[in-house]
Amino acid sequence: MSSIAIPALTKDLKRVLIDADTIARRVNELAIKINTDYAGINDKLIIVGVLKGSFIFLADLCRKLDISHEVDFISLSSYGNSDQSTGNVRMIMDTRENLDGKHVLIIEDILDSGYTLDYLCRNFTSRNVASLKTAVLLDKPDRRKVDVTLDYIGFEIPDVWVVGYGLDYAERYRTLPYIAEMIPVIK
Repeated sequence: MSSIAIPALTKDLKRVLIDADTIARRVNELAIKINTDYAGINDKLIIVGVLKGSFIFLADLCRKLDISHEVDFISLSSYGNSDQSTGNVRMIMDTRENLDGKHVLIIEDILDSGYTLDYLCRNFTSRNVASLKTAVLLDKPDRRKVDVTLDYIGFEIPDVWVVGYGLDYAERYRTLPYIAEMIPVIK
């Protein structure tokens, strides 16, 4: 992980944790693994991105896939108006695709407490999916409250607040091409 200087206009960012080139290489590696793992399925894979944070990771990953796939989205909330997960997950928007009997790959931006991904896995399993796997760009194991199985992990990171490459702070920094550590917000 690199430590590239941040331009002055982003003074509330501490450092670049993962640069754009490193992200691109890892996304390519994950795509190769997913292509291999799903090469034998007869049906197309349904890739479900968890909005909003996963959209850049999902787009870059899907462009690298050679297997037949369809993209769908779901929106959940476990944070409310806080920067800490409440553990109470609520669905804001469901998938459009009927997932019954389908192979599903969940794409999530970051896994910290595990509440959201645990909820989603239980929800999708109850819909009788043919198979269910998970891919997360960032894993923060030090924050885990719920045990969740991860099939594809981009990067393991320390317990710091990060933004960029889809992740935001108050809807800011989502489109940065890298992952940056924010200076802690004092309340």
